[in-house]
Amino acid sequence: MTNDECKKLVLDIIADIAPDEDISNLKPDVRLRDQMQLDSMDFLDIVMELRKRHNIEVPEADYLKLATLDGCAEYLVPKFAEQGK
Repeated sequence: MTNDECKKLVLDIIADIAPDEDISNLKPDVRLRDQMQLDSMDFLDIVMELRKRHNIEVPEADYLKLATLDGCAEYLVPKFAEQGK
């Protein structure tokens, strides 16, 4: 899975969790919580959806790595590679 595919996957999850948020102009290198009205529960929902939809476990120690879209892609690409995706 490519960086862009991982970013799209995260954006799809955010769109489901926070349907009122405009995700069309998010900057990939700026913290998601600084650009949108996401609270800690929304962030946990993103982590839970990654596990449910894609069998990706994100330990709490790694949560900060998912703060930006770029960070999500950097974190998820190797995880999907491990799964053979």
